[in-house]
Amino acid sequence: MNLISFISSHIDLLFLLGITTYHAVATRQEKLHMKPIGKLIDLGSHKLHLYCAGEGNITIVLDHSLGGIEGYFLVEELAKITRVCIYDRAGYGCSESNYQPRTSEQIVKELHNLLLKAEIEPPYILVGNSFGTYNMRLYAHYFPEEVLGIVLTDGLHEKLMLSMPISLQLLKSFFSISFAIASLGAALGIVRFLGILGIFEIMKKELRQFSPQSLKIVKTSFYSAKHWLTMFREMWSLNHSGYQVQKANDLGKIPIINIKANTFLKPTLGKLYFSIQSADKLRDVMQSHLLLLSTDCQQILAEKSGHFVWIDQQETIVQAVTQIFQKVQNINQTNS
Repeated sequence: MNLISFISSHIDLLFLLGITTYHAVATRQEKLHMKPIGKLIDLGSHKLHLYCAGEGNITIVLDHSLGGIEGYFLVEELAKITRVCIYDRAGYGCSESNYQPRTSEQIVKELHNLLLKAEIEPPYILVGNSFGTYNMRLYAHYFPEEVLGIVLTDGLHEKLMLSMPISLQLLKSFFSISFAIASLGAALGIVRFLGILGIFEIMKKELRQFSPQSLKIVKTSFYSAKHWLTMFREMWSLNHSGYQVQKANDLGKIPIINIKANTFLKPTLGKLYFSIQSADKLRDVMQSHLLLLSTDCQQILAEKSGHFVWIDQQETIVQAVTQIFQKVQNINQTNS
């Protein structure tokens, strides 16, 4: 077999080898030259990446969705209100992996330790997106004296999540398997290749509104196999997290704003793959349960948004945080 015949008969393998080689080189270059924009805080067993911006005596602490590090899209606007701190959960972004179970209990333990080590003193306004709402609720349950208010973005409620119909359980299993497969694709460099082609922005055109710097931070995390493996581990532990957060259903008088997205997935994407009606029915009931978390709880509808409010309609999150901040300021002025 001559060289031309060999190349023509193995073009797919050679193409994959080229992608994988480029990914390995690019990953090495990123480790050498792409410095974290925040600080790596040593928790003993692993290091977590923390980034803070803005100034103020009250600190916004944001916890991301499952698989997300979307705080980089929000931090610039939130920093106009007061100091804001975002962090990459273990296994995401610049943070190291931790081989403890990826449950809400473990995540809250790590977050509290992170804030102590980094000397980010309370009081806090907590912002939780999707799965992050589990973690923020549990944090407020354990440390209510540190928390002035909470914003929940299209949050989950464990009662409904733990009793999903079979169709949605199958969908959850599909996502879990997809994350595991994607970790292999990331390791081979396929996810990076798709990212370079602009597939992220094609699938979610709203991403084009964000700065190249924030997009690069987020996309670089998704290029890593550990990112997808962490998504799989968090999804695998989701029921366990649901049982853990059951204790965080009475948060007293803490002001809470619950942002409800208009639909789970926008029809242009969702109806292409599966019916979203059952997911929306489940969400409607979940959102009504979330309104019972405290004696001071209200809901804002993100009318133009699917589940990814932090991309589709992030101004709604900024609005909710501003409302909580102003309410807290007014209370402080009244008491002083």
